[in-house]
Amino acid sequence: MFWTRHIPENLKHRSLQHANPNGRVHLKMASDLSFVEYVVDQFDADCAVTFKHMFGEFGLYSGAKLVGLICDNRLFVKPTEGGRAFIGVPVEAPPYPGAKPSFLIEHQIEDAEWLSELVRITARERPMPKPKKRRKKS
Repeated sequence: MFWTRHIPENLKHRSLQHANPNGRVHLKMASDLSFVEYVVDQFDADCAVTFKHMFGEFGLYSGAKLVGLICDNRLFVKPTEGGRAFIGVPVEAPPYPGAKPSFLIEHQIEDAEWLSELVRITARERPMPKPKKRRKKS
Protein backbone atom coordinates (compact mmCIF):
# COMPACT_ATOMS: atom_id res chain seq x y z
CA MET A 1 0.00 0.00 0.00
CA PHE A 2 1.43 3.35 -0.99
CA TRP A 3 0.28 6.86 -0.33
CA THR A 4 1.79 10.25 -0.93
CA ARG A 5 2.18 13.13 1.45
CA HIS A 6 4.13 16.36 1.54
CA ILE A 7 7.24 16.22 3.73
CA PRO A 8 8.61 19.50 5.13
CA GLU A 9 12.22 20.28 4.21
CA ASN A 10 13.50 19.70 7.77
CA LEU A 11 11.98 16.18 7.89
CA LYS A 12 12.95 14.80 4.47
CA HIS A 13 15.88 12.89 5.96
CA ARG A 14 13.37 10.72 7.86
CA SER A 15 11.48 9.53 4.79
CA LEU A 16 11.60 5.90 3.73
CA GLN A 17 12.31 6.86 0.12
CA HIS A 18 13.73 9.93 -1.58
CA ALA A 19 11.45 12.84 -2.34
CA ASN A 20 10.70 13.60 -5.94
CA PRO A 21 11.42 17.13 -7.24
CA ASN A 22 8.05 18.54 -6.16
CA GLY A 23 8.72 17.65 -2.49
CA ARG A 24 6.36 14.68 -2.32
CA VAL A 25 7.47 11.36 -0.90
CA HIS A 26 5.99 7.93 -1.44
CA LEU A 27 5.76 6.18 1.91
CA LYS A 28 5.24 2.46 2.36
CA MET A 29 3.80 0.89 5.50
CA ALA A 30 6.71 -0.99 7.03
CA SER A 31 4.87 -3.89 8.72
CA ASP A 32 2.78 -6.44 6.86
CA LEU A 33 -0.66 -7.23 8.21
CA SER A 34 0.05 -10.94 7.64
CA PHE A 35 3.08 -10.72 9.98
CA VAL A 36 1.01 -8.92 12.63
CA GLU A 37 -1.72 -11.55 12.43
CA TYR A 38 0.90 -14.33 12.67
CA VAL A 39 2.36 -12.80 15.85
CA VAL A 40 -1.06 -12.25 17.44
CA ASP A 41 -2.02 -15.86 16.67
CA GLN A 42 0.98 -17.04 18.73
CA PHE A 43 -0.52 -15.78 22.01
CA ASP A 44 -2.71 -17.94 24.24
CA ALA A 45 -6.37 -16.92 24.34
CA ASP A 46 -6.12 -15.81 28.00
CA CYS A 47 -3.66 -13.08 26.95
CA ALA A 48 -6.49 -11.41 24.97
CA VAL A 49 -3.99 -9.82 22.57
CA THR A 50 -5.38 -7.50 19.93
CA PHE A 51 -3.74 -5.02 17.61
CA LYS A 52 -4.45 -1.49 16.46
CA HIS A 53 -3.00 0.45 13.58
CA MET A 54 -0.86 3.27 15.00
CA PHE A 55 1.43 5.80 13.29
CA GLY A 56 1.90 3.55 10.26
CA GLU A 57 2.74 0.54 12.42
CA PHE A 58 0.84 -1.58 14.94
CA GLY A 59 0.28 -1.50 18.70
CA LEU A 60 -0.33 -4.74 20.61
CA TYR A 61 -2.77 -4.69 23.50
CA SER A 62 -3.55 -7.17 26.23
CA GLY A 63 -6.99 -6.03 27.29
CA ALA A 64 -6.74 -2.25 27.51
CA LYS A 65 -2.99 -2.17 28.17
CA LEU A 66 -0.41 -1.46 25.47
CA VAL A 67 2.13 -4.28 25.83
CA GLY A 68 4.10 -4.02 22.61
CA LEU A 69 4.61 -2.71 19.11
CA ILE A 70 5.24 -4.23 15.74
CA CYS A 71 7.45 -1.98 13.65
CA ASP A 72 9.28 -2.95 10.45
CA ASN A 73 8.00 -6.53 10.90
CA ARG A 74 9.79 -6.80 14.25
CA LEU A 75 8.16 -7.44 17.63
CA PHE A 76 8.94 -5.07 20.49
CA VAL A 77 7.58 -5.67 24.00
CA LYS A 78 7.31 -2.82 26.49
CA PRO A 79 10.06 -3.12 29.10
CA THR A 80 9.15 -4.10 32.66
CA GLU A 81 11.22 -5.42 35.55
CA GLY A 82 9.35 -8.73 35.50
CA GLY A 83 9.85 -9.04 31.76
CA ARG A 84 13.56 -8.35 32.14
CA ALA A 85 13.84 -11.06 34.82
CA PHE A 86 11.86 -13.51 32.65
CA ILE A 87 13.98 -12.90 29.53
CA GLY A 88 17.32 -12.84 31.35
CA VAL A 89 19.42 -10.60 29.14
CA PRO A 90 17.00 -8.87 26.77
CA VAL A 91 17.98 -7.24 23.51
CA GLU A 92 16.79 -3.65 23.77
CA ALA A 93 16.21 -1.40 20.79
CA PRO A 94 13.95 1.51 19.92
CA PRO A 95 11.01 0.43 17.72
CA TYR A 96 11.32 3.64 15.67
CA PRO A 97 13.71 6.63 15.68
CA GLY A 98 13.35 8.71 18.81
CA ALA A 99 11.46 6.05 20.80
CA LYS A 100 12.48 4.66 24.17
CA PRO A 101 14.07 1.21 23.95
CA SER A 102 11.82 -1.84 24.19
CA PHE A 103 12.59 -5.55 24.34
CA LEU A 104 13.23 -6.78 20.80
CA ILE A 105 11.85 -10.30 20.46
CA GLU A 106 13.40 -12.18 17.58
CA HIS A 107 13.91 -15.94 17.85
CA GLN A 108 11.25 -16.56 20.51
CA ILE A 109 8.38 -15.40 18.27
CA GLU A 110 7.60 -19.01 17.38
CA ASP A 111 7.59 -20.15 21.03
CA ALA A 112 3.92 -19.45 21.83
CA GLU A 113 4.14 -20.55 25.48
CA TRP A 114 7.19 -18.36 26.19
CA LEU A 115 5.75 -15.37 24.33
CA SER A 116 2.39 -15.68 26.09
CA GLU A 117 4.06 -15.75 29.51
CA LEU A 118 6.10 -12.64 28.65
CA VAL A 119 2.91 -10.79 27.69
CA ARG A 120 1.13 -11.91 30.87
CA ILE A 121 4.03 -10.57 32.96
CA THR A 122 4.16 -7.34 30.96
CA ALA A 123 0.40 -6.77 31.19
CA ARG A 124 0.45 -7.24 34.97
CA GLU A 125 3.12 -4.56 35.37
CA ARG A 126 1.94 -2.03 32.80
CA PRO A 127 -0.36 0.74 34.03
CA MET A 128 -3.93 1.09 32.86
CA PRO A 129 -4.32 3.79 30.22
CA LYS A 130 -5.30 7.20 31.50
CA PRO A 131 -8.97 8.00 31.01
CA LYS A 132 -9.59 10.23 28.02
CA LYS A 133 -10.70 13.74 28.85
CA ARG A 134 -14.17 14.56 27.69
CA ARG A 135 -14.44 17.47 25.34
CA LYS A 136 -16.52 20.37 26.51
CA LYS A 137 -19.57 21.03 24.40
CA SER A 138 -19.43 24.41 22.75
